[in-house]
Amino acid sequence: MSKNLNKVDKEKLLVLVQEREERRKYNLIAQWQPYGWQEILSNSTSENNQCLAMAGNRVGKTFTGARITTCHLTGKYPDWWKGKRFVRPIRAWAAGASTVTTRDILQKELLGDPVNIDERGSGAIPRDCIVDVVRKPQIPNAIESIIVKFHNQKGQVCGHSTLQFKSYEMGEEKFMGSSLDWVWLDEQPAQNIYTQCLTRTLDKKGFVMMTFTPESGMTPVINQFMNDRKKGQFLVQAGWDEAPHLDEEAKDQILAQYLPNEREMRTKGQPVFGRGMVFPYSIEKLVVEDFQIPSNWLRICGIDFGFDHPTAIVWGAINPENGCFYVYDEYRESRKTAVEHAIAIRERKHQPPIAWPHDGNRSFDGGDSMAQQYRQEGCNFLMEHFTNPPDISQTKGDIKISAGITAITRAMQKGLFKVFKSCHFWQQEYGMYHFGDNGKIVDKEDDLMSATRYAFQSQRFAEPLKTKKHKRPWEAKETNNYNWVT
Repeated sequence: MSKNLNKVDKEKLLVLVQEREERRKYNLIAQWQPYGWQEILSNSTSENNQCLAMAGNRVGKTFTGARITTCHLTGKYPDWWKGKRFVRPIRAWAAGASTVTTRDILQKELLGDPVNIDERGSGAIPRDCIVDVVRKPQIPNAIESIIVKFHNQKGQVCGHSTLQFKSYEMGEEKFMGSSLDWVWLDEQPAQNIYTQCLTRTLDKKGFVMMTFTPESGMTPVINQFMNDRKKGQFLVQAGWDEAPHLDEEAKDQILAQYLPNEREMRTKGQPVFGRGMVFPYSIEKLVVEDFQIPSNWLRICGIDFGFDHPTAIVWGAINPENGCFYVYDEYRESRKTAVEHAIAIRERKHQPPIAWPHDGNRSFDGGDSMAQQYRQEGCNFLMEHFTNPPDISQTKGDIKISAGITAITRAMQKGLFKVFKSCHFWQQEYGMYHFGDNGKIVDKEDDLMSATRYAFQSQRFAEPLKTKKHKRPWEAKETNNYNWVT
């Protein structure tokens, strides 16, 4: 038929097609055709106010959480919906593990590409429903909160819903004080965070929904939903068999990247970590005699902050021929200041980049953050706090412990992780590094292990050998800078 159209009509048709595609692109919620488990989760809120979707990787749990949250924020419920329907605007939270992952995953799924503002509205929330956006200070492209049009059953706008973005790294105190209708937690929360969210929804008889892969094992929250479920609690589990978008070839490719002991968790959403050693290899397999590290090897450092428990530092080197990672130096001291620890760092002959955890951004006395204090003392800290290497679905990595454990375990399995014999404290901690009965890593005598994980997962920032051009201490203090020369 289009062959018979004149030029003007063809142009009009093209405009109409473009407009249709624009409407589709910026109104994704209208096109949602749920899988079976997604519909079950959506409808579970008819009788339950605590709902957990425990799913394997790549199953679509975040996608699902974003669409359910959008329905509640906008009042735009699909015809098949049998769950809770709000009849008024709501106050809601969406929370992830860190500010960065919340931005790159939750914000992206709800609003569209965080970097490209022109794409705002290409996520689950339709563009024409977005009223206002409040940016988060000091975090590039991150959003603090949004205001969304709410529609009644006749499709008429009858007020505005609000959604705030949160992250677990903010701490429990940031989850206090508000009265909420809806909370969506997209990563496995700690017990105290989960309890605070429940408290926030009590007076409004609101809802808490969780969507995650159980990477931390059988935590108290998971144990309750699986083995001691109370009235009002609902659990749905979804694996690869419930995800039609994953074909067999894709499954095979993804499965090959997982360790045998984690495949049940990754593919079926089953918590598998239990009591026992974190790394299933004897220390004898890892220890090597000290040797002179070649100058062309890349180096990286990791630090775990402490005071009552030790501040721990690990220095690592990477063999460029096979990628083997060597822990070649260590430091562990308690009840000392950043200035004192910095002296120990600067005393080392070489000064590789230092990966540091997110709590280095905290200021305990209203002054400079820990990271800033170390930089002022001449330590070669990376500009941003530690994140794992991003996968193909991320613009920036997350801070999950399990990702580092898995990566190091794979390296050990292949004989590509070694530690110098002289690192006695490291070997001591390695032997005590284990899972507790709740499936979580026991947070005791694990400081060097944490520093190792930061270093190992930050190899993308490793640099070749650098030495210091020494300055007199007062000169260094005046400039707040050290000069690094190769």
